[in-house]
Amino acid sequence: MASGILVNIQEEVTCPICLELLTEPCSLDCGHTFCQACITANNKESRTGQEGESSCPVCRVSYQPENLRRNQLVSNIVERLREVRLSSEVEQMENLCARHREKLLLFCKEDGKVICWLCERSQEHRGHRTCLLEEVAQEYQGKLQAILKRLREEQREAENFEMEVREEITAWKHQMENERQNVQAEFKELRAILNDEEQKELQKLKDDVGGILRNLADSENEVVQQSQLVRDLISDLEQCLQRSMVEMLQDVHGIIKRSETLTLKKPKTFSKEQRRVFRAPDLRLIFRVFDVPVTLIPPKRKSNVVISADGRRMSYVHTFGQSNAYLNGDYQDPGVLGSPFITRGKHYWEVDVSQKRAWILGVYDENRHRNFMRVLSQEHENYQPVCLQYQPKCGYCVIGLQNYQYYAFAQSPSSDPLKIPLSLSVPPRRIGVFLDYDARTASFFNVTNNGSLIYKFSSCSFSQKTHAYFNPMKCEAPMTLCLPGS
Repeated sequence: MASGILVNIQEEVTCPICLELLTEPCSLDCGHTFCQACITANNKESRTGQEGESSCPVCRVSYQPENLRRNQLVSNIVERLREVRLSSEVEQMENLCARHREKLLLFCKEDGKVICWLCERSQEHRGHRTCLLEEVAQEYQGKLQAILKRLREEQREAENFEMEVREEITAWKHQMENERQNVQAEFKELRAILNDEEQKELQKLKDDVGGILRNLADSENEVVQQSQLVRDLISDLEQCLQRSMVEMLQDVHGIIKRSETLTLKKPKTFSKEQRRVFRAPDLRLIFRVFDVPVTLIPPKRKSNVVISADGRRMSYVHTFGQSNAYLNGDYQDPGVLGSPFITRGKHYWEVDVSQKRAWILGVYDENRHRNFMRVLSQEHENYQPVCLQYQPKCGYCVIGLQNYQYYAFAQSPSSDPLKIPLSLSVPPRRIGVFLDYDARTASFFNVTNNGSLIYKFSSCSFSQKTHAYFNPMKCEAPMTLCLPGS
């Protein structure tokens, strides 16, 4: 139908004189249109009378040659028609075999090429499996669609890899920043003695971070390149699927082979547990000058915690029935406080936790805890606490071991503490606690690992009744206060 319309249009824009498409079409008063050169030549041959009138070659109506007018609309139609004819001729040439000038109707599966019937009989393709284009095009289009779907999934996976690497870079930077602050905070207090060691540790940390981040940056570049390869291949596939049947099949084997050889490589990552952890020099000799003879204060109420006669060892004893931590609805902290209470200065003590599977210890501010509980009970009528809120605003600066994981119980906007996991390369058998009342800090050290810093609480608010705090949890193994200098 479309070809019939084109034929009709072509007849309308054909010069009646030369029978070719109009060139520089000019129209007469009668409405007929001719090539400018054709009608000009006709004027010279068909002039009649002394007035120089000419007659239309089609309808013989007289006209004045000076009244000829250029027909731009017809000229535009002719140009579009010429473009359509040229496009059709090019398409016909593309569908012909370059060697035999025969129509391309077959597809050779062995070579993955579109061929004509003469190519099929040639020595090059003799014995090969061939199919009609219409039969094989749908099959390969389905394969290409399946590959495109798989590659899009690969692209999503590659983007996930890229995001994971970037998140890990951020996590490493955050962790390194926290370690840097811990290193600087510790060495700031001991600047005169340990200045050289601090610089060495910071340089090691910088080198470690630099090496890891450089490797991660390489991994990121590799992932970005992989993502670009996938995107390029997807783009080629999409373009291939939008082409004509012949163009799609011309190089279908090549693009399928590219997709099959594409393999995403998971980026290299680094285990945080394997990295060298900062180890400060053994600080015990320095802290011993602040040793205080802490003893345990026996609970005033009935408790599951048993204190030794010398006041240096505590054990948890399981009892049948309801726990004694709750008596007549009155809540009691199952932890034990140390004596004497602290009002100023620097203080250091060590606790043996070598046999325990669960424990909590640190510093307890009695007045701060009471004020917090009073405010909480006023805000919530008939409030009965059901759990300990181990965080600084509640009066606790503590760390602990629960479910084989070490934690620091940090400040939290809610009533539940923020449990920060601690990574310790050497499990501590003995914990050192250093309280600087005036500097408002509480630091914890792994005595088993040369006194390396475990965690430090800063900007603490201590009142006039600050105690060492010990909670054996529900682990029956003993927790023991070490003698100064032992």
